[in-house]
Amino acid sequence: MAKTIFQKIIDREIPAQIEHEDDLCIVLHDIQPQAPVHLLIVPKQLIPRVSEATPADEPILGHLLYVANLVAKKLHLAAGFRLVINNGPHACESVPHLHIHLLAQRQMTWPPG
Repeated sequence: MAKTIFQKIIDREIPAQIEHEDDLCIVLHDIQPQAPVHLLIVPKQLIPRVSEATPADEPILGHLLYVANLVAKKLHLAAGFRLVINNGPHACESVPHLHIHLLAQRQMTWPPG
């Protein structure tokens, strides 16, 4: 199976604007932002999508949400931000590597999409 774009970024084969990195994940700026702040929180371990996560993935899934909070605080986004996870092609998943979109600094609408 070919590497996803996120795996190539993690392996430093493709450049990216990185906001945060630790042993478990990387946070980067989206190259096609849908809000003034649009970050992607990506686990370094390949989990194709939420629906394919296993019980062993539970710690990393929690860590991704914790990192979203850390980055939001660092960027002073406490007034409001949205976290989005797309699961599968019908949800507009474009990369089969789980990632969380953190969107902020624009008024969000409901329902989304």
